[in-house]
Amino acid sequence: MKLSAAFLLCFAASGLSNVPPLLAEPIDPAEHSHAEQARDVHKAEHTVDHAWEVYHGAALGGTVASPTLQANIEQHLHDARTLVTKAHEAAERGDKSEVDRLVAQIRVHASQAIEGSKEQKK
Repeated sequence: MKLSAAFLLCFAASGLSNVPPLLAEPIDPAEHSHAEQARDVHKAEHTVDHAWEVYHGAALGGTVASPTLQANIEQHLHDARTLVTKAHEAAERGDKSEVDRLVAQIRVHASQAIEGSKEQKK
């Protein structure tokens, strides 16, 4: 089964079983000793959530331009989620420069995913 078909099945099943999608939770600054870095990572999480929403709309609508592009979009989204985890770890350490570097990379991956998702079939 292709990755995209498996993804769509899982996505549809999660909607049927009322399993909430992975979305950034509201941030509680009191829980973080490095609130500024935590806020930056939280904003980046929302950027990734938005990229996933744009991609889901395109995938479910059947408008992703090609299977190759779809695989590239999915890789960007996966990379962005992986970087979010690393950014959380850097924020917990208070490593502002690492958070900034990772957030910038997250934005690049999310932007690439959004642009690819908006590319229409010809």
